[in-house]
Amino acid sequence: MEHNLDHTLALLARTPAALDALLRGLPEAFTHANEGDNTWSALDIVGHLIHCEKTDWLPRTKMILAYGDSRPFEPFDRQGHVRESKGKTLTALLDEFAGLRSQNIEELRAMHLTPSQLSLRGLHPALGSVTLSQLLATWAAHDANHLHQLARVIALQYRDLVGPWSRFMGVMHCTAHSAPG
Repeated sequence: MEHNLDHTLALLARTPAALDALLRGLPEAFTHANEGDNTWSALDIVGHLIHCEKTDWLPRTKMILAYGDSRPFEPFDRQGHVRESKGKTLTALLDEFAGLRSQNIEELRAMHLTPSQLSLRGLHPALGSVTLSQLLATWAAHDANHLHQLARVIALQYRDLVGPWSRFMGVMHCTAHSAPG
């Protein structure tokens, strides 16, 4: 499949509304629960997405456009969301994420990226050479990953309550992917 930036932007634009519809107004039993030790709650996930909006996707896009692969990306702080979430309500985090995502999409659209620019390479500190196209595709896939994670965290609150139906629900048996790493 060839990367279609319009499709990526369409997915990225929908994530804030999906999070809002899923999480806003839910009891803390759902939004503060996680999957066990070293896993994330809904609050952590939204904080993580905010941290990514500020430090990952668009800053790395700009680095590729400015420096190519002559300068590596700054390493990503996988626990940076802790600072983003500290003392904030989930409602405040959802609003902050929606605002940041909207700004970042508008900034990305304003770049009018060409196919040749999407082929430009950057230098990831752990993965090595990556293209701008790969970075932007990963941004959209990253959102989908965390929406999946949220569905798991919420569904697991019902693990013991669904009884024998659990065997028909893959979400109840999915291995946690929220551990840092």
